[in-house]
Amino acid sequence: MNKFFKILFSIFFVLLFETSISYSEETKIKIGVLAPLSGKDASLGKQILNSIRMALIDIKNNNIEIYPKDTKSDPDVTLLSAQEFEKMGISLVIGPVFHKNLLLLNKVKNITFLSLTNKTLDLHENIISSGINSTSQLNTIKKFLEKSEIKKTIFLIPNLNYDVEIKKGIKESKIKFFRQYNYDIDPTKLTKQIEKITNYGIRKQNLLDEISRVENTDDPNKEKIIKNLEKKYTLGNVKFDSVIITDFDESLKSVITSLLYTDVSPKNKYIITLNQWFDESLLKEQNLQPIYYPSINKQNLDKFTNKFFKKFNYSPSYLSLLSYDLVGLIYYLSLKNETLEINKTFKTQNTFKGKIGVFEIKDNKINHQLNFYEINNGKLKEIF
Repeated sequence: MNKFFKILFSIFFVLLFETSISYSEETKIKIGVLAPLSGKDASLGKQILNSIRMALIDIKNNNIEIYPKDTKSDPDVTLLSAQEFEKMGISLVIGPVFHKNLLLLNKVKNITFLSLTNKTLDLHENIISSGINSTSQLNTIKKFLEKSEIKKTIFLIPNLNYDVEIKKGIKESKIKFFRQYNYDIDPTKLTKQIEKITNYGIRKQNLLDEISRVENTDDPNKEKIIKNLEKKYTLGNVKFDSVIITDFDESLKSVITSLLYTDVSPKNKYIITLNQWFDESLLKEQNLQPIYYPSINKQNLDKFTNKFFKKFNYSPSYLSLLSYDLVGLIYYLSLKNETLEINKTFKTQNTFKGKIGVFEIKDNKINHQLNFYEINNGKLKEIF
């Protein structure tokens, strides 16, 4: 799309939820919604439905109709619900939420599914991943590395079921790094692995050797030198200037704590991680700071959360904001295309702006241009 159209497009989408736009077509835009409306994940399904309804109210157009169906977080139930949508002539569906529920949807070839998953591996041709995927996050981290002129980065990747997804994101983002290590999340094994990665044993021995050497000299200041050396934990630097830890929650904290134990401090080396969704517990861990990570636009998320809370009297998850944006995107595309052709536009490259930020549809997934944040001294700061 040309430069003028991109600018016009961005301005329009920003105003999309704030203005009422007349729509002359008589054909209704039918959107299916596949979400867990019963079972252990029912509360999440309810949030998604409420956010979609809120988006419809904000759009102020009666030409869009939604048809929710339950997945029960079960692939077989998801398939049956999707087949019912197909019989109804619905060609575009928001959902399902979980990657496991995508398994059988290749059998419903006339529907395009806008899944909320952030996983992009092994997707059927009729499924578009709209979650905050690893490529989006690593593209943002790459921007920060280049902006900060960081030259030697190591990756620490846990031996978990998403490590292949991370490695795919590394490849697609073309991020430059020094070395890559996999680690075991078992705390009894983790520290020894981090010791090896940071050459802790060698640096510790370097310190002991230097103290011994000074003790055997005739230097008149050796007592002072030894006293200063004894304040240190190691001697010698590590061969990297930043660490990207692809982990979350308590496991992330354990890795940073192990780095501290091996005398690698966030004060001296950049500690970068993946999207933490503004985990407030990280703000309290000041000894682990500063920590850097990519995420969605915090200001827009807060506005959405406040608005959602006022309407429904409980706080939504981030998936609710994603669902809200997808409704706006569908509506925008309906103004550009024939109603029955909207699903096909998701197969072509498009760029648009929503509440989360700027999106790009490409290769059966939605990539996000994210913001970048720093947690330091118990406070969150936006870098860009």
